[in-house]
Amino acid sequence: MARAKRYDESSISVLKGLEPVKQRPGMYTKTENPLHILQEVIDNSADEAIGGYATEISIECHDDKSFSVTDNGRGIPVGTHPEEKISTLELVFTRLHAGGKFNKDNNSSYNFSGGLHGVGVSVTNALSNKLEANVFRGGYQWKVVFENGSVVESLKKIKRTKQVGTKIRVWPNAKYFDELNISLAQLEKSLLTKAILLPGVVISLLDEKRKLKSSWCFNNGPEEYFSSIISKDLLVVPVWQCEKYVEAKSSFHIGEGFEALLAFTETGQNTQEAFVNLIPTTGSGTHVSGFKEGIFAAVKGFIEKQGMAIKGVKLSSDDVFQRASFFLSCKVFDPQFQGQTKERLSNRETHKLISSFSKDAFEIWLHNNVNHGRKIAELVLANAQNRQKNQKLNERRKVSTIAILPGKLTDCESKRLDENELFLVEGDSAGGSAKMGRNKNFQAILPLRGKILNSWELDKVKLLSNREICNISIALGIPPHQKHEDYDEGDLRYGKVCILADADVDGSHIQVLLITLFLKHFPGLVKNGRLFVAQPPLYRIDIKGKYRKEFGEKVYVRDETELQIKFKKFDQKRVPKEALSFSRFKGLGEMSAQQLWETTLDPINRRLLRVTINNDRKSSTEKKINLLMSKTESLARKKWMQEKGNNASIDV
Repeated sequence: MARAKRYDESSISVLKGLEPVKQRPGMYTKTENPLHILQEVIDNSADEAIGGYATEISIECHDDKSFSVTDNGRGIPVGTHPEEKISTLELVFTRLHAGGKFNKDNNSSYNFSGGLHGVGVSVTNALSNKLEANVFRGGYQWKVVFENGSVVESLKKIKRTKQVGTKIRVWPNAKYFDELNISLAQLEKSLLTKAILLPGVVISLLDEKRKLKSSWCFNNGPEEYFSSIISKDLLVVPVWQCEKYVEAKSSFHIGEGFEALLAFTETGQNTQEAFVNLIPTTGSGTHVSGFKEGIFAAVKGFIEKQGMAIKGVKLSSDDVFQRASFFLSCKVFDPQFQGQTKERLSNRETHKLISSFSKDAFEIWLHNNVNHGRKIAELVLANAQNRQKNQKLNERRKVSTIAILPGKLTDCESKRLDENELFLVEGDSAGGSAKMGRNKNFQAILPLRGKILNSWELDKVKLLSNREICNISIALGIPPHQKHEDYDEGDLRYGKVCILADADVDGSHIQVLLITLFLKHFPGLVKNGRLFVAQPPLYRIDIKGKYRKEFGEKVYVRDETELQIKFKKFDQKRVPKEALSFSRFKGLGEMSAQQLWETTLDPINRRLLRVTINNDRKSSTEKKINLLMSKTESLARKKWMQEKGNNASIDV
């Protein structure tokens, strides 16, 4: 029996300064390349422009893969901080949650800003070999230099100058990123967006390697941009444009509100873009949901007042936005984002404000332009009728070869049963990476939203009323069944069904719920060996120097046990700790398409566990699952957990 590892007070570690960022960079930024840590610096300059203090922002990509950002704003304060007793400039680059954007009152330095986590440029500093900060303030140029997050050249006064603003130059550390090359196309799109949203501000990009310089400045940015991406020939009605902000004291702050452009088109690709204080929110959030709710309420109210409602047709927000494109830019006094990458807004009060503003404004426009309003209403009602027809087709219990496949399913090209694979993927984010990383010839992807229902005690009617389970059945091509003899592979579309969930506790829970579904309602598929559980990695070890020849540049590790085995092997080979750095994946959504292919989708490298039923132990297996999943076994389950709980491993 293995000896128990010591666990006492000395086992508890406290990470100080920037160490949390260095040990878990994936929790603070995107690690595919340094684009996000560059954007953190750009966002600070953009916040100066939002406040009206900067009129120029310049970005340079240098030959040595460093980059610099310069603005003509107020310049970061350089004096001694009254509480921390060190230079304020040094403080913002070396301390997490230190910045000028937390003091939220009408007299604060930043009434509206995008960087509000207080970890932005400190993360940039932590993940860089070197960072130089030059501040032009108070008639002087000041300079401080950092290496690996620590000060190597203290703040000093360089010379007199009339220049104002800040210039930050950063050399990213290669060990924290998959590659150092930044996508210039993505950077240019980001800068273009900021120029659109900052009227009159000149934003320029210089690429030393390509000797190219681009510059953007718009006086009427959103309207010019929206007109360039929406064809006038496809418009059902003219573009609706609205700008509305809080003007008097209320439960909201003066200046909060939105600018929006909304277009309804007959055909073509929809474009729906949203921003908060210049930050692109690709994951939407409360401002988008509020905008959609307000527009939907206005359209629905117009249809009812015009007597255009159709009996039996129930409208939804999707019916309104199925053929709608919009550009939404919001100003929020104290935005709260989900995650450091700021892809989704979570302010509840913003939902209420934007919903109210958009509903009132669009409702007035509809009633002032009745002909336009009726055209929009006709389009929305037609969308609703088509949706309800499709739902009826999808709800058919018997799925045939002509059934309409789920909209979220990204199917494969092959029609060969034994070659085709269906991956049931946890979450839309991971589903997107899986779609890009898969082999489209024989791999299909069906993203699942969260955890499906516990189906152990569901009958067939309730089972198929659940959208996620119904989508699984339709995608497979076979209906649910409780006896193997009722199973017919004639309509089965995939020879392998693979559950792909995060390598954590929530992922394990989703695996259990899906395995329960197949054991109870698709036993023939399990008995024929068609069900598998994918084994994505929980850790990645990056190897530097000469040791790459033996171990490779990257080693992916399934779990904690395998991680310890790997480190023992490194010790045996006398690989120094400095040559190793490891990071933990927060989930499948954090992995790039290439990483997902290399570790989980590639038939050569992946690990799949086949789910099987042992006929000799079938009865005891069913009893154990009934104990774990049945609602009527709560007392027995509680007793079992009390007896067996000490054997469980936890994921903190």
